Amino acid sequence: MGKRQQTKLLEKERFELSAKSGGGILQYEVWGIVGNGETIVTRYNLAYINHRICQEDNGRVLGFDNAHDYHHRHYMGTVEAIEHVSYEMTFERFQREWQNIVKCEEESKHE
Repeated sequence: MGKRQQTKLLEKERFELSAKSGGGILQYEVWGIVGNGETIVTRYNLAYINHRICQEDNGRVLGFDNAHDYHHRHYMGTVEAIEHVSYEMTFERFQREWQNIVKCEEESKHE
């Protein structure tokens, strides 16, 4: 019988963004199984937190996670289910969206 693989914390990062970069905090938490030369992500939580932009949902402007047994997106206090293809694609979407939010916030300051 094969050895049972344990889920472990793969990444836990927290970055405080400068005002020039939009301010706020980027937070990444990823858990998974590593074995046989591959990594399988089993749980994740990606968040862009900025209380200046959003006061709801503990300041979470944008987030993606798979808590509560489904993949979903948090945006300015709302939660919606998302189609999930892979963690990597979800991570790329998160990166694009938070950067776009910051860009739009900066543009609105200069209007």
